[in-house]
Amino acid sequence: MYTKILAAFDNSPRGDRVFEAALSLAKANQASLMLLHVLSRDSDDSPVRFSSKLNSRDEDIYRVYRREWEDFVQKMDERLTALMQIAATETVMAEFKQLEGSPGKTICDFARNWGADLIVIGRRGYSSESEMFIGSVSSYIIHRCNCSVHIVQQ
Repeated sequence: MYTKILAAFDNSPRGDRVFEAALSLAKANQASLMLLHVLSRDSDDSPVRFSSKLNSRDEDIYRVYRREWEDFVQKMDERLTALMQIAATETVMAEFKQLEGSPGKTICDFARNWGADLIVIGRRGYSSESEMFIGSVSSYIIHRCNCSVHIVQQ
């Protein structure tokens, strides 16, 4: 039986399916639910994905970059708050966190520190050959986390 379920997701339709699966599992197990979004400039959902080429000495570009990033963080806060309220209507105790970092490592570290029994994550569906070259958050988590992992397929 699971008592603490961590749902780690991004800002995509795949993230909605991760939330639905995690909510269903939390409700069935009377578990608490943690909604986690990792803020990573390299993520597909980042508005500033290619901003590493920006030179912070160009003040105008840097201001645009900061505004886009802050808007993104705020938008995700609002989304996570709304998902937390949906969980509450289903009588599931939920909370959320947004953390900056490398998604796989950040999710594993948070799961360990929070004491998660189960991590619910999505998978893009890349082939194993693609994962060798581009990496895979789900693969990282499966191999490095110390709790059960439930993968929601694309």
